[in-house]
Amino acid sequence: MGSQLPEWIIDADSHVTEPADLWTSRVASKWGDLVPHVAWDPDNNEQGWFVGDKKVFSVGGAAMAGWELPFPSRPATYEEAHPGSYDATARLKMMDEVRIYAQVLYPNICGFGGQSFLFLKEPELIMDCVRAYNDFQSDWVRPAPERFVQIAVIPFWDIKETVKEVERCAAKGHAGILFTGSPQKFDQPYIGDRHWDPLWSVAQETGLPITFHIGGGDAPESYSEKRLEVSGFPTAFALVTVGFLLSNCMQVSDLLLSGVLPRFPKLKFICVESGIGWVPYILEALDHEFLYVGLNKSRPEFEMLPSEYFKRHIYVCFSYEQTGPQRLIDKVGVENILFETDFPHPGCLYGDVSETIEASLGEQPREIRRRILFDNAAELYRVKVPTFATSQV
Repeated sequence: MGSQLPEWIIDADSHVTEPADLWTSRVASKWGDLVPHVAWDPDNNEQGWFVGDKKVFSVGGAAMAGWELPFPSRPATYEEAHPGSYDATARLKMMDEVRIYAQVLYPNICGFGGQSFLFLKEPELIMDCVRAYNDFQSDWVRPAPERFVQIAVIPFWDIKETVKEVERCAAKGHAGILFTGSPQKFDQPYIGDRHWDPLWSVAQETGLPITFHIGGGDAPESYSEKRLEVSGFPTAFALVTVGFLLSNCMQVSDLLLSGVLPRFPKLKFICVESGIGWVPYILEALDHEFLYVGLNKSRPEFEMLPSEYFKRHIYVCFSYEQTGPQRLIDKVGVENILFETDFPHPGCLYGDVSETIEASLGEQPREIRRRILFDNAAELYRVKVPTFATSQV
């Protein structure tokens, strides 16, 4: 890295390509092939994840770091994918090479809000699979647990089980909670409903921040059959991706006006993989509408403007953006910004990220770059950092 950058960074968004035996080795055999498992997909000549005889995901679709063939080509097998996508030791080697001290870990098969388990239908099987995934994380990070941030998947469709799982995972070393920012999309109450107070309470008590990862709600229209027929998959993929970013924008807006944040002053939220360039405009718009419709008078629980609650409660992540960081620094400051690579997903930052960082933060003072690239995440996730990882070049 250049002389003006920290020697190490913390990556606030990465994913683990789930090993083929994740669930089959941890869930009771009585469920047979209803347990998520890997099998060969002859129609697409690739390994895929199946529930029963239904394919739900391709093994290589979320493991494209370093893949040299043009999009939408992807690895057909684990062997063709980057080994760091599914193997912790190989991941650590890659992290050392690019000076990433720690990574926050998110799933693929579970859905980016944990919602995919709902397809399993059987309540007992669903809970077994949720617990199995969270236990898998604890096993996967064993080569260096201090360098990985485990994020607990929760059964948000059952609030009592959700609280139990958060408590269980907090005791096991998980440092965050994955939640959908659009629970109403799954026939659950809106985020401002008091139904969710037990989740907010246990999160605040355990000190675990709550993540809204893009794709944690329903998929946008862009994957419809008509869209694919007219535009083709690459165009649809691009539109879906941008749609997910905008969905998170609305989830954050909903949260800021929900009344949750005044009631739980120590609760922290992270908006992951949705970028940050939209934040200044949304905060300005929310403050304007908040005052225009008189929420400052009709909602006495609000003691501050939405933008002020944002600053106290919410973190956002950026990767390739060059203008967004400066805009957000000017509007909110540096305490709410995290850096991410999204390894090993399509379009992730892969390899030496110093040029990307330089383009985004090159004009910032050393202390600001360090706070964004390292300190904010270290404090939020309580990462134990040895002296060597805090040294400067």
